Amino acid sequence: MSSNKIWTGNMTFILAAAGSAVGLGNIWKFPYMVGSNGGSAFVIIYLICILAIGFPVMVSEILIGKYARKSPINSLVRITQEFKLNLSWKFLGVLGALAGVIILSYYSVFAGMAFSYIFKVFPQGLENPSQYSSDYFKRS
Repeated sequence: MSSNKIWTGNMTFILAAAGSAVGLGNIWKFPYMVGSNGGSAFVIIYLICILAIGFPVMVSEILIGKYARKSPINSLVRITQEFKLNLSWKFLGVLGALAGVIILSYYSVFAGMAFSYIFKVFPQGLENPSQYSSDYFKRS
């Protein structure tokens, strides 16, 4: 077996891409934004933005990764060397890696909040835990 890590199948890749594309922002913020900013008009603009911005960026990231088979920074260094481009394009890879760190910090805050709810919502010794849970989320 090869030492290179390659997707085992198309379905594995599709599920990983869908999971990263959906993200926490779409799950957490999307219903709120739809409700407060005009309903279906917001959804139409949102879908247009995904198709106009998100899809080309995703395809370019996939193609760069598939071509170079390295980290984002090293992929762009390889591409700039092979096609004799300005080496400053590697900073685009640095920005991509930095974006991943920023997104991870964003997710860790919300994961910590969700984890803390486990202990706050279900305290010991209550006669009616469901009522306590309902009251807790009404005040938050």
